[in-house]
Amino acid sequence: MKIVILDGYTENPGDLTWDGFEQLGQLKVYDRTPKDQVAERIGDGEAIIVNKTALTEEVFAACPSIRYVGVLATGYNVVDIEAAKKRGIPVCNIPAYGTGAVAQMTMALLLEICHHVGEHSNAVKEGEWSDCQDWCFWKHPLMELSGKTMGIIGFGRIGQAVGQLAKAFGMEVLAYDPYERENGKAIAAYVTRDQLLARADVISLHCPLFPDTKGIIGRETIGKMKDGVIILNTSRGPLVDEEALAEALNSGKVYAAGLDVVSEEPIRKDNPLLSCSNCLITPHIAWAPLESRKRLMEIAAANLEAFIKGKPQNVVNP
Repeated sequence: MKIVILDGYTENPGDLTWDGFEQLGQLKVYDRTPKDQVAERIGDGEAIIVNKTALTEEVFAACPSIRYVGVLATGYNVVDIEAAKKRGIPVCNIPAYGTGAVAQMTMALLLEICHHVGEHSNAVKEGEWSDCQDWCFWKHPLMELSGKTMGIIGFGRIGQAVGQLAKAFGMEVLAYDPYERENGKAIAAYVTRDQLLARADVISLHCPLFPDTKGIIGRETIGKMKDGVIILNTSRGPLVDEEALAEALNSGKVYAAGLDVVSEEPIRKDNPLLSCSNCLITPHIAWAPLESRKRLMEIAAANLEAFIKGKPQNVVNP
């Protein structure tokens, strides 16, 4: 089987191998593929592996040899699912590989907001402690999580993992999700969305991006929150109305935000959140620890192997 990986660099910048795929066929790996070269690079490829490179109706029409599409991610909106389905091409994703990594990153953002570890470390290295008249100092108010309330919107695998970590810090955990699960009830109290917005000191987003969740954090919902709330998003950028969040950060309605995702990635230089001093933004790295990417690679290769054996798994367009 001819296997083409169109944008392998973010998954494997050199610290992993493609051995799992090389064992399954003739492999060609591109670090990145410009939009106007997608069809050309696919050529007569049969198994096409992508991360963020778009596979459109036009690409499928130009590349009739495609038999399989594997996505190196959980989200698969870069692939025209219907175009693949009408041609009988299965599209397979990676449904669960980074639960612990994303939950850990969520808490890392929150802890940085609470303690400003990086800024205080830099201040020490720049001599501020050496020159200090007192035996210690802090540049921002510091915050303890114990006794505060964490509200989690979207309480699947990652949301529940975040809830468990929040409980370990002594927080009360509230959850809003259309589907209440018994294992979730052991971690959090399920409440309505408005109840969560009104009661939570920290709100963390872990829901998928659908038409009814786009902009779920906007002027109306922010208005229902406590003054001084903290907002975290390690899920999908468009869940947040960035203009509304910037206004709330600048006014003090929202104390701080910690974001690993934004509406357009890479982030635009005119994104209003870049000018907010109380907004932490990281470049979509919650998924990226070595251990997490290794699991992703193993599952992606296993997906292709299952297809070759006639038993495709993790198919999103059955």
